[in-house]
Amino acid sequence: MHIGILQTGHAPEALVDQFGEYPAMFEQLLSGNDFTFDTYPVEDMVLPGSIHAADGWLITGSKHGAYEDHPWIPPLEQFIRNCYGAEVPLVGICFGHQIIAQALGGHVEKFKGGWSVGRKLYDFDGIGDLAVHAWHQDQVTALPSDAKVVASNDFCANAALVYDNRAFTVQPHPEYGAGFIEGLITHRGPGVVPDAQLAAARESLAAPVDQPKLADMIARFFKERRYA
Repeated sequence: MHIGILQTGHAPEALVDQFGEYPAMFEQLLSGNDFTFDTYPVEDMVLPGSIHAADGWLITGSKHGAYEDHPWIPPLEQFIRNCYGAEVPLVGICFGHQIIAQALGGHVEKFKGGWSVGRKLYDFDGIGDLAVHAWHQDQVTALPSDAKVVASNDFCANAALVYDNRAFTVQPHPEYGAGFIEGLITHRGPGVVPDAQLAAARESLAAPVDQPKLADMIARFFKERRYA
């Protein structure tokens, strides 16, 4: 199965040599599923020529807000709507989760409750609590009509959404390992995220996360149009 990765942001330059860019993280996360991949740097105004250039599409995270005025956001939203209408499967992570919701009629905003960083627990429908690394302030605060909430916690009510057999989106970052979060704490967090939250996030990194389970959910959605 051929997966197109729509890259909507870049990893901090200081971390790229060690961890790679976001598409490489997703290729590693989804390895072992007989997927092939192509990457399209959407942030650089490179979008696929057709929604059928891949069997499914994965939209990455980004430092940008879905509501910001960037020239690549409107064509990305139209691409999402075209995929949705043609039932080409979509997976979105963090910014990807947010831009899919916004493109389909939901609302995204800078959350008044502040940031979520580090290892967090999410209650997944029918599965239970899963630990995933988070790094976000923006949230989906109003759902598109077709969206169903399938994961949440006390801070993030709409942490994972499923849209029938068409899209599966997740607010936290299953592609981020503890080392990358540590790098974000060092290189992107100071002066942006409160110091106390950065310290708590650093302390959380010794505990395991459920990357394999989230990887299985994403792969299953691409292959079977269901996350569980």
